[in-house]
Amino acid sequence: MSAIWRMIAQRLALGLLTLFIVSLLIFFATELLPGDLARQLLGNSATPETLAVLREQLGLNDPAPLRYWNWLTGALQGDFGVSMGNQRPISELIGARLGNTIFLALYAAAMAVPISLVLGVLAALWRNSVFDKVVNALSLTSISFPEFFVSYILILWLAQSGIFPSMVRVVPGAELSDRLWQTFLPALTLTLVVTAHMMRMTRAAIINLLALPYIEMARLKGISPLRIVLRHALPNALAPIINVIALNLAYLITGVVVVEVVFVYPGLGQLMVDSVTNRDIAVVQAVALIFAAAYVLLNLLADVLSTITNPRLLHRR
Repeated sequence: MSAIWRMIAQRLALGLLTLFIVSLLIFFATELLPGDLARQLLGNSATPETLAVLREQLGLNDPAPLRYWNWLTGALQGDFGVSMGNQRPISELIGARLGNTIFLALYAAAMAVPISLVLGVLAALWRNSVFDKVVNALSLTSISFPEFFVSYILILWLAQSGIFPSMVRVVPGAELSDRLWQTFLPALTLTLVVTAHMMRMTRAAIINLLALPYIEMARLKGISPLRIVLRHALPNALAPIINVIALNLAYLITGVVVVEVVFVYPGLGQLMVDSVTNRDIAVVQAVALIFAAAYVLLNLLADVLSTITNPRLLHRR
């Protein structure tokens, strides 16, 4: 158990270092954007006096390292500043949208994980069969199509017929069934995108294990192929499967920008795009930092779970 805690501490330290580097990239990348932020906010009719006052309020007259330090220390305390678009605290804006993004990601994961596991196991069990070839062809097709294309296809087939809404309307206090119905199309889009990756990894991991001697011994004992896969192969393939599932969960949280924009879903992705359009730099920085933190944490979770499920990684010699 001490090895696990040591590994968690090492991964956590590496994750914090990664977040620090990402925060530097986020801040100074937005600093390199062309144009004057104060003039963009006030318009071309602004007087030099009002521009000077706004620059002082935004801290634009301070050196860039000092502004980065103030932003980073505030972010560590949960204070990302005030949005220039609507004069509301950024933490309040993010708090209202973060729950929606997490709900959409969990909804898609609840559909994608069992579907990908079942398809991967069956494709490995019936390797080179018609089922395997069809599933692989469909998965490659799903991977090749970008998210916005899949979204528009689903809108054409399922929304225009009136089965599901093309634009998501999230009402506070709505019933769970109504919310699941409202968000089905964006969740299905994300499911189709990530299922292919998880299914192919599951299939490849199980096929590699089926060639090992202990699996051959189980066959010689007369054990059924399904039982061999579920009882002997699948538990030993959990490490790479868990790893790819955690990475795809990270994608579901950080890669929802396009899907949220297409379906006008009130999540962090939609907030980020609106903030870029309005040149609300502070909101863009905050959302990008939250996406990076979610990705780092889920990568840490993937490392820990894959190590726990693989004794060879847990007890190295």
